[in-house]
Amino acid sequence: MSDSSGPKQVDSPDYHHENHTATQTCGWTANALRGEGKCYKNIFYGIESHRCIQMTPVVKCNERCVFCWRDHAGHAYELGDVEWDDPEAVVDASIELQKKLLSGFGGNDEVPREVFEESMEPRHVAISLDGEPTLYPYLPELIDAFHDRDITTFLVSNGTRPDVLRECDPTQLYVSVDAAERHTFDEVVKAMEDDAWENLVETMDVLAQKDETRTVVRTTLVGGENVHHPDWYAGFYRRADPDFVELKSYMHVGESRDRVARSSMLDHDEVMAFAEDVQEHMPDHEYLKEVPVSRVALLSKTDDTWVPKLKKDSEFWARDPVTGD
Repeated sequence: MSDSSGPKQVDSPDYHHENHTATQTCGWTANALRGEGKCYKNIFYGIESHRCIQMTPVVKCNERCVFCWRDHAGHAYELGDVEWDDPEAVVDASIELQKKLLSGFGGNDEVPREVFEESMEPRHVAISLDGEPTLYPYLPELIDAFHDRDITTFLVSNGTRPDVLRECDPTQLYVSVDAAERHTFDEVVKAMEDDAWENLVETMDVLAQKDETRTVVRTTLVGGENVHHPDWYAGFYRRADPDFVELKSYMHVGESRDRVARSSMLDHDEVMAFAEDVQEHMPDHEYLKEVPVSRVALLSKTDDTWVPKLKKDSEFWARDPVTGD
């Protein structure tokens, strides 16, 4: 790939982008529009899948995780040549790109008209499509800008920028913990920066200090790579004192198929067995939930895991531009 071609992801017809802002239709968004099921984030947290934008303010990344479905060739993260849009422009681009991506569903007989109209007024954003969001220099302000539009924010980070995450207060903050010790981290995550592990450890302390923001540590389980020492994972998780722990199988899709064997994709029963082993060392997280179709387990301190404002009788929905009064 030549430097002039830009990140492969942004050049892909599956992505819609405006400068460094990119969006892509999540498969669960399309399923929800057709009435064919919703993302596990709906089951666990209350997200309406057909009204959720999957986006990123920066495609570049400072890690090369073996299980990543994205193309590593597009992840060069030298940032000196980027002309950054301000947060309001990123929000505007995200919403408009989402509408373009979903516009074709308006003529689909399988999609009820009212559901399509709701999708044209997104209420959630998952800042998780690609790259590492904390490389965008105005990330805290971007989150605030989405909130000003009455859009909830789920931020997913690799934890390499603890100083940035300290200033971020999304609706829900996820940090990926794909190893419980340095050796496995180096083998699975393949960070581009020498201090990535130390920064991830510091990020656990940042999470522990969050009072208003819901926090999640999430681990992608790759068979033969990082599915071991559940007690070590539990100890690492406890340092962050998260509200939730997500354990999800690696999925053999996208570019990861060239790096990881299909046999590394765990069955759901294997995910649950490992989650139960971790839970034995996390007495505060007494609730265990699951979504078998997504091969994901959730450890929680509470049985009521939905974001409070997403409950159906909340002010959030009363103010809804489509369904509200």
